[in-house]
Amino acid sequence: MAEIIRLAAKGDGVTARGEHFARTVPGDRVNEAGEVTRGAHHVDPPCRHFGECGGCQLQHADDAVLSEFVRGRVVNAAAGQGLLEEGASSEKAGAQILEEHLSPANSRRRASFHAQRTQAGAKNGRMKGGQGKSRTAKVGRAKDARSAGGAALGFREAGSHRVVDLAECSILRPELARLIAPLREFVAMYGPKGSVDIAMTLCDQGADLGFVNFPLEGLAATEAALEFARDHALARLSVDQGYGAETLWEPEPATITLSGLPVSLPAGSFLQATQDAEALLTKDAADWIGDARLVADLFSGLGTFAFALAAKSVEGRKVLAVEAEQAAHLACKSAASRTGGRVLALHRDLFRNPLQASELNKFDAVLLDPPRAGAKSQIGEIAASDIKRVLYVSCNPSSWARDGAVLAEAGFELTKLRPVGQFRWSTHVELISLFERRS
Repeated sequence: MAEIIRLAAKGDGVTARGEHFARTVPGDRVNEAGEVTRGAHHVDPPCRHFGECGGCQLQHADDAVLSEFVRGRVVNAAAGQGLLEEGASSEKAGAQILEEHLSPANSRRRASFHAQRTQAGAKNGRMKGGQGKSRTAKVGRAKDARSAGGAALGFREAGSHRVVDLAECSILRPELARLIAPLREFVAMYGPKGSVDIAMTLCDQGADLGFVNFPLEGLAATEAALEFARDHALARLSVDQGYGAETLWEPEPATITLSGLPVSLPAGSFLQATQDAEALLTKDAADWIGDARLVADLFSGLGTFAFALAAKSVEGRKVLAVEAEQAAHLACKSAASRTGGRVLALHRDLFRNPLQASELNKFDAVLLDPPRAGAKSQIGEIAASDIKRVLYVSCNPSSWARDGAVLAEAGFELTKLRPVGQFRWSTHVELISLFERRS
């Protein structure tokens, strides 16, 4: 029998001979017929949909395996670009690999689901009648549509476009998970023929829902959407019918509190997936930035890191928050006006027009949190500047390591690194790192 010794990047178990076996973990043993004998780290998945739903890949792994997987993805990426020695576990020339962080179950505060009305749902939808029908009748028909399999709502099946109809979700915050069943009913009654996307975010006021590719045809559908929002105490309901998000329901402006400061939350804005990971990342950033008084926060979004750094009690510190997406920039700018000049917001596309080395030379430190593709152009300018300290937050170890190699070539050294697994049971891994220029 062959023993599984590690997990591959996509979550398959791998033997010493390089054979891959799905849904196995280190310690499992596989015979020639492909039958698996569980090891000590193989656990029962908490969700009935695991193995079919593509939302999670590692629910069969215990926390020890999950932690090692998250750590291994980051350390191996760093080693592959020469930022750490191959197989490094703790240090190389002062580099410190901190304890990895795993977000707990039921902690995700944002997710995007797919939904598809079935033929049964379409039939019930055609029967929903005129505008004069009572709300009680509409809700009753929706329940019938659900019981007849009127819609499917959930994540897609791995490697397929089929939507796995969820009865539960072990990663979502309960405030969002409890909306799955009523959303299914709504899609069954009023959804279009094609598939729709439903973005869910938990903000200060409650659940923020965004329907995409979801035309509300007729007054009855619009009224039903408003009733849904009111009955479920939504913070906001927006609908994108092909022309951008339009807000249908928002009793008070939706906000997200960042480092104690309420910030306007535009529909579809990026947030760290879990509050616990955000708290750790911002704490590390504030601790590692040291006594830098002038800091540039690049790809700043709503200002998650900018406001955290400004809140740190360093006399005279100012943070420039640079973001390309206009709605996020304006939200950050509005909140920054309440910081007494400690945070300033700049609207700029850092892919097409990165901050130049001469501009960066004015700053004591830089923090960047780019999209998955990394920040190739901006990193080149940072490498050419006189900046001494760079904090790099990333959701893609590969692009981070590539950019880190550019910094290393320019005289920077990786001194701190923390792997973060906020997408629990997923193969997505994040990190925060500190590069310091060698004297």
